[in-house]
Amino acid sequence: MNFTPTPPGERRLALFDLDHTLLPIDSDYEWARFLARVGAIDGEEHTRRNDDYLRQYQAGTLNIFEFLEFQLAPLAAHPRAQLDRWHLQYLDEVIRPAIQPAARNLVSQHLESGDLCALVTATNEFVTAPIAAEFGLAHLVATTVETVNGAYTGRPAGTPSFREGKVTRTHAWLASLGAAFEGFTTSWFYSDSINDLPLLSLVTHPVATNPDDRLARLAAERGWAVLRLFE
Repeated sequence: MNFTPTPPGERRLALFDLDHTLLPIDSDYEWARFLARVGAIDGEEHTRRNDDYLRQYQAGTLNIFEFLEFQLAPLAAHPRAQLDRWHLQYLDEVIRPAIQPAARNLVSQHLESGDLCALVTATNEFVTAPIAAEFGLAHLVATTVETVNGAYTGRPAGTPSFREGKVTRTHAWLASLGAAFEGFTTSWFYSDSINDLPLLSLVTHPVATNPDDRLARLAAERGWAVLRLFE
């Protein structure tokens, strides 16, 4: 997809989901697998539950609070310095090798066109902030993790960035910049998942990106653009 520079007087907004949209993998799922590999968690049990939650997400039946209680627990079990060291290793071994040129180019085109860009993901901020930076994205809307005295508690803070929560959190992020959806002439949201229907329905240009089966059918019914980055 090619974009012209933002014309004078126009404001454009480009939002990107992460897992299976910009990445051909699930960063949350792979983070848990990485922690099991380095011995930070009980690999067998965590993997079994992780697989169950992934299937629920794909089916659109995930209870986000139940999942976050499970998925954020390792952040509370280890010192922040150790978590940061592991994340650097995770970026090198898992994330950077998975990023494909088509995804980098998509983000770069929007940035170079002068669009306001953000990564909008249900995955927590600890996992995703360095990934957003890897794509050159300065703005991140992600599930926030509660901290006390600089340490993670293992609990989410505020509204999780999931389903309708992505709309709530994106509105709040824009408001923090003194902006609102109505102030943008054109807006895009790129996502692979039916779980993101609330935010896809809000933008002027929803793009079903590497869509799951249900989103692909809906995109065909509604005449939405379909983008397959990894084919």
